[in-house]
Amino acid sequence: MNRPFNALALATAALFATLGAARAECLSDLQAAAIVSNYLAKTPAANPEGLSTADGECSRVKVNRYLLQQTGGKMIGYKAGLTNPAVQKRFNASAPVYGVLYQPMMLQDGATVDAKFGARPLYEADLLVRVRDSLVNRARTPEEVVRHLDQVIPAIELPDLVVAAPPKLNGAAIAAINVGARYFVMGTPIPVVPTTPVTDALRTMVVVITGPEGEQDRGKGSDVLEHPLNAVIWLAQELQRQGLSLKKGDLVSVGSFSKLLPPKPGTTIKVQYQGLPGDPVVTVNFK
Repeated sequence: MNRPFNALALATAALFATLGAARAECLSDLQAAAIVSNYLAKTPAANPEGLSTADGECSRVKVNRYLLQQTGGKMIGYKAGLTNPAVQKRFNASAPVYGVLYQPMMLQDGATVDAKFGARPLYEADLLVRVRDSLVNRARTPEEVVRHLDQVIPAIELPDLVVAAPPKLNGAAIAAINVGARYFVMGTPIPVVPTTPVTDALRTMVVVITGPEGEQDRGKGSDVLEHPLNAVIWLAQELQRQGLSLKKGDLVSVGSFSKLLPPKPGTTIKVQYQGLPGDPVVTVNFK
């Protein structure tokens, strides 16, 4: 489905193009367009190989330009990926990477999704936060970050690794495929107000994934860079390095608290955030 750029998409694409202009080596336009074509068709794409960190960043710019062009999606924030040391180890990476989030990726709690929602569909426990104001870009501790957030949103991420051979992906290649961003099933937002003791709760919470046969996996808040809000600090600094910044209303996915798991048709998956206010639960149904 080809759609012309709207004004917002054109402006955002121009920004992405500016970011990529200084990169000497990355995927060609044809290769980037092919990844997006496969992403939209939900069929495996060729693995990006031999990319340096700079190549991965440049390739992400191109892939997102085509995502904007083909989907017309509104950019609403960022996904911090590889923020969990266990996930870094799986993909032979030593640092986080980030991707871009679009409005059509956001689904509501209890959503029913095709188990084959992508070329390489998976699910994992995640968490979104929403930026209250741009002063978050100056934060250097989780306590400072939380002052500039207005929502914490428990979420199940439904990523799509999209390529033919996911085990061959590394950090640069994951950046190139927009960190596999596909869908997020969002629970009820938790307002961040002075009376909500959310900073310590985010670090100490226990995140439990349950399926038809019982518990599948669990993690804790400190699994993500020792505190989930450290992912926001990392992202803000990384964006600033590239001449960007977090803005009011941006959503940030902080990363995974669990293993990447394959969806099965006819199952319901629940993720509980034990220790957050109300011990919230998020549910997704796979058909």
